[in-house]
Amino acid sequence: MEKILVTGANGQLGSELAVLTVNYPQYEWIFADRIMISLHNLNLLKIQLNDIKPAIIFNCGAYTAVDKAETEKELAFTVNHLAVELIAKYSFENKAKLIHISTDYVFDGSSSRALNEEAETNPINIYGESKRAGELACLKENPDSIIIRTSWVYSKFGNNFVKTMQRLMQEKESINVVNDQVGSPTYAADLAKAMIEILNSPEWIPGIYNYSNEGEISWYEFALAIKELGRYSCEVGGIPSASYPTPAKRPEFSLLNKEKIKMIYNLGIPYYKESLKKMFI
Repeated sequence: MEKILVTGANGQLGSELAVLTVNYPQYEWIFADRIMISLHNLNLLKIQLNDIKPAIIFNCGAYTAVDKAETEKELAFTVNHLAVELIAKYSFENKAKLIHISTDYVFDGSSSRALNEEAETNPINIYGESKRAGELACLKENPDSIIIRTSWVYSKFGNNFVKTMQRLMQEKESINVVNDQVGSPTYAADLAKAMIEILNSPEWIPGIYNYSNEGEISWYEFALAIKELGRYSCEVGGIPSASYPTPAKRPEFSLLNKEKIKMIYNLGIPYYKESLKKMFI
């Protein structure tokens, strides 16, 4: 029985993968939290990987505090770059399959059309820089790995935009949401399913892939969809990013082109609103 190691077990994607395991009893699933797999402690991480001996690694663990990364650069790079480098090296030397999760934040947001996997990267914050460094290290240390870039992840688990909006729309009479950042959300349950489909596909084709739900929207439009599905009476206003300054800059446009992953792995990707409905069931 092949052993699948999932890092970031308590995160949104790790939690959604755990839900799906009942459908895949042919694998031995190991869900590792920050103690079982220490992405911030490289010496310990090496020992832990050798102890677990996974045949497959889903690297969902990451430093994702975008604003805090601006002042915690060393920690962000340790987790998002150096730990990925070590995991990639381990997977290559031990012939383990690796799917590593990356982000739309590797782009600067200056594009006006959906970004494919060959689009030029140019991160504009520390988080994005650390994730891009992790991608490069992953490809260098294990050319057989698969990297999936995703965006605006949400789930019934953990903290995310959808759950924040649901709470605020019940608590407040009006809220404002940024209307000049454009992309597409990703329901973590859809991405988890796609990862397993890729693993079980007839052929393993390494490289970088994009995955998010279909649709092109702003955060403001996303909030309006949440309001509609939740039947909330809260007024939602749109504001420019300049009116909501954050320590880390965000890309203004990070819509991902998914043609490659759809063609190579024959994946069906749901429209964002269809997946969002599942948060209200």
